[in-house]
Amino acid sequence: MKRLVLAVATLAGLVAAGPAAAQFQKPEDAIKYRKAAFTVMASHFGRVAAMANGKVPFDAAAAQANADIVATLSKLPFTAFIDGTSSGDTKAKPEIWTEQDKFKAAAAKMNDEVAKLNVAAKSGNIDQIKAAVGDVGKSCKACHDSYRKE
Repeated sequence: MKRLVLAVATLAGLVAAGPAAAQFQKPEDAIKYRKAAFTVMASHFGRVAAMANGKVPFDAAAAQANADIVATLSKLPFTAFIDGTSSGDTKAKPEIWTEQDKFKAAAAKMNDEVAKLNVAAKSGNIDQIKAAVGDVGKSCKACHDSYRKE
């Protein structure tokens, strides 16, 4: 029985890892992936930020839906900062690879702030959302200032 469980677990791991490995067969695939994830995440964050900044009418349900999407997407791009992706069609600075610990800490900070935004959006309280939007924006800017070419 133990062998069967081990075999099934191993097979499941291989099946799950297959698509991820295939997804980044070439460095440019990883670059496209992370750029796309950041683009979609920024679009949905922008919708919440526009409400928080009074540029569009506040809609609690829309804020919550968009914050959920941002929370999901915020975890995706960082898996694509792999070896071989420091050059090409990217705005990533070389410091990402020479300062891995700091870069990962900046990514974690952004994910923490996005999680707080998601909680604030679920509350439906515009004041909480405004504060959380500001904190997410600060974490994004800090990372861009250090690790993104303009």
